[in-house]
Amino acid sequence: MKSKFYILPVIIISQFFCTSLWFAGNAVIDDLASQFNVEFNILGYLLSFVQFGFIVGTLTFALLTLADRFSPSRIFMICAFLGGLSNLSLLIPDITVFNLLTARFGTGFFLAGIYPIGMKIASDYYKDGLGKALGYLVGALVLGTAFPHLINQFSWSSDYKAVIISTSILAFVGGLAMWFLVPDGPYRKLVSKLQLGIVTQLFNIPSFKKAAFGYFGHMWELYAFWGFIPIILKTYSRLQSVQLQVSFWSFIIIGVGFISCILGGLISLKTGSRKVAYNSLLISGIFCIASPLLFLLPPELFLIALCTWGMLVISDSPQFSTMVAAAVPPELRGTALTIINCIGFAITIISIQLLSFLTGKLDNTMLYVFLSIGPILGIYTLRK
Repeated sequence: MKSKFYILPVIIISQFFCTSLWFAGNAVIDDLASQFNVEFNILGYLLSFVQFGFIVGTLTFALLTLADRFSPSRIFMICAFLGGLSNLSLLIPDITVFNLLTARFGTGFFLAGIYPIGMKIASDYYKDGLGKALGYLVGALVLGTAFPHLINQFSWSSDYKAVIISTSILAFVGGLAMWFLVPDGPYRKLVSKLQLGIVTQLFNIPSFKKAAFGYFGHMWELYAFWGFIPIILKTYSRLQSVQLQVSFWSFIIIGVGFISCILGGLISLKTGSRKVAYNSLLISGIFCIASPLLFLLPPELFLIALCTWGMLVISDSPQFSTMVAAAVPPELRGTALTIINCIGFAITIISIQLLSFLTGKLDNTMLYVFLSIGPILGIYTLRK
């Protein structure tokens, strides 16, 4: 069954608009942090509270099998609106640290109804070539994640509020577009009742377990790398006494992953998803191990290396999701994708907090070697 030509573009654009909420707080971290006199690393907490909210959200969605029991387009729209409102709450006058972190938690919680639900909607429309479709979709997540850095770099206003307002408006538009233009897909199979034992059932499927553990290794590296890109750039600038546009290059290094997601999806049509995922994880793991050497490179080579790492760190993500979707019965795809996101993002909190803890205790050029733990374990899982 062939879907209407505009379905995939609308899913991609909606996903892009709504996931711009993810790093909105981090793109303006200096402006937010300047309001508070705190003794802890607020960057690590801002990152982790979004992830923590996402984990609680995905766990709730998975245990209640919401994506497989109710219209995913409606869930997407509701969560886009509530996520946008949580993001806007960062602009409350005289906001406290507690309310700031609560706002980021709320944004993360409602992103659980956007990112995995968007993949679920795509899987309801594209039975064949799902790896290609999800390549575009995760590419949209990559651009959405990077976009606040671009807004911050080229803001029409020097006020950081422009980033927050812009990303919330985009989320509202994306939610409405999904609801009005993307009805439930032809391959959607409804689950009529609550299935609380679903997680155990899924991990009893060998191919699901293998894809899931590969994905977990990938997630250990991904968000810690993304979140610390501004720190990597500032560290290099200090060591080499060069001036880099941190927001601009953060956007480029994250955003270039959009290209690799699409290329990986196209390559997967010929080679299969496992091969793309394995090779991406292997090479990005090598970058982790070699990361201290990057700080010795001249600026041009340093930026090229980071862009290459930015491509490889994400190109395996849509292929892992494709492997997960292919491993489970159609009526459980939404829940399967949600639960691996839940566990995967729980892992990101550990790696982000590890890097935050080690900042200042170790030479900052050595921090990113610890990100290789995930790729090594993921490659071991996928070796056969």
